[in-house]
Amino acid sequence: MDFNQLTEFAGNHMLLVMAFFAILAMLIGGEIQSRISGVSAVAPGDAVRMINHDNAILVDMRDDKDYLEGHIVNALHAPSSPDDHASKLEKYRDKPIIVYCQRGQRSGPYCSKLKKQGFESVFNLKGGLLAWQKEALPLSKDK
Repeated sequence: MDFNQLTEFAGNHMLLVMAFFAILAMLIGGEIQSRISGVSAVAPGDAVRMINHDNAILVDMRDDKDYLEGHIVNALHAPSSPDDHASKLEKYRDKPIIVYCQRGQRSGPYCSKLKKQGFESVFNLKGGLLAWQKEALPLSKDK
């Protein structure tokens, strides 16, 4: 394919080309934002290892209804903003903290706020609770 064919294709399919560049920009922007925030994503299997070997603490940031329908065993329920739950999380400042939501997207900003509050070891559960369930890992319905 030569350059003339490429420009002709782009001219004939302007909407498709614009959509491609918009998606590319969002992907690159998301990657840059996660690197700048200093928050690492952790897969469910790695999270289990961290829980078992490093005494990591899980924080479920979903709303009350979702939490009661099922959450990761021993997860702290701290919906909304970490500012509202600073005292609840303060005693875990020296432990790794893994934050999760339903899909792993809303928990990223929550992790960033925790980092800004001085929590050193903060991780986002990659894929959220859905990834956890996909790996057939246990859930609890206790409060």
